[in-house]
Amino acid sequence: MKKSVAIEIQDFEALIEKDCFYIDKTDFIREWWEANDSVTLITRPRRFGKTLNMSMLKRFFSIKYAQKGDVFQGLSIWNEENKGNTC
Repeated sequence: MKKSVAIEIQDFEALIEKDCFYIDKTDFIREWWEANDSVTLITRPRRFGKTLNMSMLKRFFSIKYAQKGDVFQGLSIWNEENKGNTC
């Protein structure tokens, strides 16, 4: 099945579950975490994915979704977190 281009979907989970075209930006999570900055300012032009990135971060770090990590399966952060895990 072909992937569709999502218009106006700003929720990370909905975008992944609907199998929409997505450029994997999950490596941003690791880079941001390892930077250990006390403040992070994300400035980008309109329609550049700021809300979608915040939704992705919320999904990754919120304990509300602790048992639902499968939404990241196959993405960069999933591969990074599961390196060396053979179970």
